[in-house]
Amino acid sequence: MRDDLAVSGTIMVNADTSKVWNALTDPEIIKEYLFGTETVTDWKVGSEIIFQGEYGEHKYRDHGMILENVIHERISYTYWTGFSGLEDEPENYSLITYLLKPVSNNVTELSWIQKGYATEEGYNHSKEGMQAFLEQIKGIMER
Repeated sequence: MRDDLAVSGTIMVNADTSKVWNALTDPEIIKEYLFGTETVTDWKVGSEIIFQGEYGEHKYRDHGMILENVIHERISYTYWTGFSGLEDEPENYSLITYLLKPVSNNVTELSWIQKGYATEEGYNHSKEGMQAFLEQIKGIMER
């Protein structure tokens, strides 16, 4: 895993931090912006997080471990995906972090950071798609 490769993006969401937090942690809402992926976790530090579903005819079960959970502020977890082509070993996990910062009563700054990519191709793909991904999440959070 290339720890020197990191992608991040920040967007202002017209919703309070509790609504944004809910969208980041509710499996039914996550399914909307992660292309039908089922998320299974209790969000407790040390617990497993599983992302599973089907992509085309390919079934997947990606996973990691919750490292941080500061309600309405920050979530951090490790993440391994079979799509990386790497073995399921600790050194092949990325680090995903969401940061929430209240800007005003109904505006929240959302930052999404992923550190560690198997290839530069994967890194470039994430980098190119980050803003569109954040816009999609923002649209869900603001409805």
